[in-house]
Amino acid sequence: MANKGKVYIMGAGPGDLELLTLKGKRAIEEADCVVYDRLINPRILDFAKKDAEMIYLGKGNTEGGVIQDEINRTIITKALEGKTVARVKGGDPFVFGRGGEEIQSLFDNGISFEVIPGITSSISVPAYAGIPVTHRGVARSFHVFTGHTMEDGTWHNFEAIAKLEGTLVFLMGIKTLPIIVSDLVKNGKDPKTPVAIIEKGATADQRVTVGTLENIIEKAKERKIVPPAITIIGEVVNLRETFKWFEDKNLFGKKILVTRDKNQAGEFSDKIEKMGGVAVELPFIEIESVLSKVTPEDLKEYSALLFNSPNGVREFMKKIDDIRSLAHLKIGAVGSKTKELLEEYKIKADFIPEEYMVSKLAELSLEYTKPGEKILIITSDISPCDTDKFNSMYDREFHKIVAYNTKKIIREKDEVIKVLNKVEVVTFLSSSTVDAFYASIDGDLECVKNIKFASIGPVTSETMKKYGFSVDYEAKVYDINGILNALK
Repeated sequence: MANKGKVYIMGAGPGDLELLTLKGKRAIEEADCVVYDRLINPRILDFAKKDAEMIYLGKGNTEGGVIQDEINRTIITKALEGKTVARVKGGDPFVFGRGGEEIQSLFDNGISFEVIPGITSSISVPAYAGIPVTHRGVARSFHVFTGHTMEDGTWHNFEAIAKLEGTLVFLMGIKTLPIIVSDLVKNGKDPKTPVAIIEKGATADQRVTVGTLENIIEKAKERKIVPPAITIIGEVVNLRETFKWFEDKNLFGKKILVTRDKNQAGEFSDKIEKMGGVAVELPFIEIESVLSKVTPEDLKEYSALLFNSPNGVREFMKKIDDIRSLAHLKIGAVGSKTKELLEEYKIKADFIPEEYMVSKLAELSLEYTKPGEKILIITSDISPCDTDKFNSMYDREFHKIVAYNTKKIIREKDEVIKVLNKVEVVTFLSSSTVDAFYASIDGDLECVKNIKFASIGPVTSETMKKYGFSVDYEAKVYDINGILNALK
């Protein structure tokens, strides 16, 4: 029989990806099997190994869900197969997360486990709404309750709860809100006590409704509040107007489609989410390396080396045989991201054109080389890098090496439309993504009539216009920071 595996019972925190702990990230990276629920940020799953088995076992009011016994059985079965299992829960596994029941079943089956705490929504979600659960002179304690009644119908002791002076936090209490409110008031809580309900906290869909015990039920009906949501009761709610910060972020609430290569989407998505938006990834291109080894012999006849994209830098540096073979070369880079990536390899670009275009890079290289000298450009198969044209215009000898191919990904129209229904803005970082996107929707502009489009620069914008897409945002500086500034 195979050796038994191990199970990590871990919390992933609330909606913000970056609230995952370092230890939780490591557990997911190591796991052979990831069992996850509906309340985690889906981008957390990107940390898993490519061949990891992914099992969704979500429980939720809106889903019918699965019973806890099935979850217990699954993690036991996978561990008995000798797998390392990450059981990933939203929030913290011990704050109404039923982590204890899962541990008991593992213990009963002799399976080793570790608990990785998560940031509980009971403190983090109020913080993202600008509500501290304690504050000097306002609340010296906070108390966390489940909003659900027990299976036998028994309920909290509200006679005692109503007398508590600290902040009251109810998790999962939207259905029982009328009972919570009436039981508190009935037992002596001031009807004027401030209340906040926070839906989908720490996500771009966060929505905060503020009232008092006497009017919050009416407000909840008016605003059609739905789970997941938590309720905060106490004077600390009044601090929200001063302390709120998350909803003031530049891209708060914006749902943005990232269409670039999957291996490079992460950096762009991270920046979107740091600005309060939601990044939805659906790649329409794939970067494929085609460069063989680069030796000193390959470079010795050139005076300058030009990079017209970060991808070119990345592929070139993977294949270079000896970094010292660059010592005699002037280095040109098209744009700040290409320059920054070169610097990660301890190489400083000698020149960068003001306009991030390969034609401008070639023109600028004349100032750093002499007539008749050879210049090498590292580029892609679809770049507008016309060395014949440069050779006819300038008294230099331009050559190019194709370091990578850009493969277009044509998707099923239904798949694209399903994703478009979740987003407000589509970003294009190259003309090839526009081509693949247009082909994927079969040229049906009707299905994007409510979508806004963002372009990384004039060349991409021209392609968009050719197909009939609007250019609602265009970067002034042609990189991902430029496109984010345009979106702001």
